[in-house]
Amino acid sequence: MPKNSVVKKKTFVAKPFIKWAGGKGSLLQKLEALLPADFDDLQDVTYIEPFVGGGAMLFHMLHHHKCIKRAVINDINSDLIRCYQLIARTPEILIDRLSVIENNYYSVEFPSRKELYYAYRDQYNSEGIHPDERAALFIFLNRTCYNGLYRVNASGKFNVPYGKSKKPLICNRELIMADHQLLSSVELIIRQPGDYKSVRQNLSRNNVNFVYFDPPYRPLSETSSFKEYSNTPFEDRQQEELKLFCDNLSNQNCLIMQSNSDSKTENGDSYFEALYEEYDIQRVLAARFINADPEKRMKLTEVVIRNY
Repeated sequence: MPKNSVVKKKTFVAKPFIKWAGGKGSLLQKLEALLPADFDDLQDVTYIEPFVGGGAMLFHMLHHHKCIKRAVINDINSDLIRCYQLIARTPEILIDRLSVIENNYYSVEFPSRKELYYAYRDQYNSEGIHPDERAALFIFLNRTCYNGLYRVNASGKFNVPYGKSKKPLICNRELIMADHQLLSSVELIIRQPGDYKSVRQNLSRNNVNFVYFDPPYRPLSETSSFKEYSNTPFEDRQQEELKLFCDNLSNQNCLIMQSNSDSKTENGDSYFEALYEEYDIQRVLAARFINADPEKRMKLTEVVIRNY
């Protein structure tokens, strides 16, 4: 290597720390184009994401839009929310616990790692485990289970089988710290897991609120539904309740964007065009990668619903 050469240190960009079904990573540029035209001219925006999931949109918005001074996130998954809390406030705790799990995992020969995976899965599903340990196991299982799925049975127990990946990156220290730095750049309010409507308590009274909804999608057909992220249903009644909540926020001058499936009614009409008839609806092409059969991973249209 030449004496005067400089070794550039790799810069880690903040991005989702887990793989999440329905994540918006492939749609970010299309969603960006559908933001209000004057978004960056707004002052002291509060960004609110009640179904944060893997957080692709959250990280994108915080990275690209410095007008956001405050962010409010929520999700029904308590272990996911604990991960966000640790990464935002005490990332070293999560890194230390993940390092122990990673060292244990790689100390075992590859054929026997399957047994260790199921041992950790049983531990994750057990009672009385410390929330920080559950958060670390949540990330471990996401990195090592089949296809990065999160699925639970009727009893709420995680039941995704072993994924057979030979070199999963379990403790991504650099990414966790990059996420920590970005989440620390704003006033971050992490709601306790539960009802998405709780974010209403954190609306800014004096400045702009931008709310992005990415709820469980309405299935395209009876056979295409995947409802096992939790044992709490999100069916047509819940979609209609969400619409009323959007109306309520609109009446409080919130800017709203929502992603959902381009689902049809039994008559073949657009479900969301009928439900959100007074809103603007745009269609975007989205890749679906979560299907177990690679040949069924295709591009389908989704709707983006806006009140502006």
